[in-house]
Amino acid sequence: MSEFRQDKATREWIVIATERAKRPNEFRMKRSAGNLALAHELCALCPGNEAMTPPELIAYRHGGQENGPGWWVRVVPNKYPALTPEGSIDRKMEEGFFRKMDGVGQHEVIVDSPRHDCALPLMDDWQVEEILRAYRERFLALQQDARIKLIIIFKNHGLAAGSSLLHPHSQIIATSVVPLNIRNKLYEAARYYDEHGRCVYCDMVREELRDGKRIVEEDDAFIVYHPFASRVPFETWIVPKGHEACFALISPHEAKAFARTLKSVWLKLYLALNDPDLNYVLHTRRSMHEVSESYHWHLQITPRFTTAAGFELGSGIYINTALPEETATFLRE
Repeated sequence: MSEFRQDKATREWIVIATERAKRPNEFRMKRSAGNLALAHELCALCPGNEAMTPPELIAYRHGGQENGPGWWVRVVPNKYPALTPEGSIDRKMEEGFFRKMDGVGQHEVIVDSPRHDCALPLMDDWQVEEILRAYRERFLALQQDARIKLIIIFKNHGLAAGSSLLHPHSQIIATSVVPLNIRNKLYEAARYYDEHGRCVYCDMVREELRDGKRIVEEDDAFIVYHPFASRVPFETWIVPKGHEACFALISPHEAKAFARTLKSVWLKLYLALNDPDLNYVLHTRRSMHEVSESYHWHLQITPRFTTAAGFELGSGIYINTALPEETATFLRE
């Protein structure tokens, strides 16, 4: 029998459709050659093609000139940004009823590696650490702008995840508005804290460790698990065991552990499911100066095996055709 499960952090309901559930190994991707193929000489993110991107914001390189080769991680403004730093954040009324404002924000691309076709789970540990270092450096820079209310760090991997480039890269979008779903997450976390005097994410980590059935892996600093109310098959969370509201507060030791954990769990997905298309999003408070006892930063990995259809769009309720207890066991073993 199918069942409803509730996400304790948001109070959203998820349907686990056990009547049509697949076995974990049935989610392996069927790959066709050249899905995102692009010649190196045409790729704007490859070394030697730096003139094809806007001037770099930061780069970690072995000497050499700015905006030239020799780098191992590079950050540039998005050539086709969703938001731009120019404009006003004043709200305006259109014909006395509709509201609008300028699309003020920042949109940046982190080029994860000079290698054109090496996905993150196949990189060396130090390279993943350097990617996270770039995330933190740009996060700290963007939080200085008082107009910025939300900073989202994310990766789209594969066509189904919205990526049009094979070259490994991540993105940062900083916005001057806080969307309703983020407001709801913060509100529900604060409501839970007011009611129980504890962080809901810390409580979820404690319950997952106690239960053990949905844990994929863990170490001293992080736990990896498939949430009780997973929205999609193989949805995976990486959560620090210690309570921190903002990713930018991560210590050097934790950063190394986070890099190892991110690479390790993605490699499990990569090998077990034949390199599935996926998104990951780093959920964090906007600033390292915002003290929050109710919120807890975490990284959410969402493989793209399914597409939201009429029921999901109409109700906001996701239907998951895989049991998280079974998918976690499959990856763990």
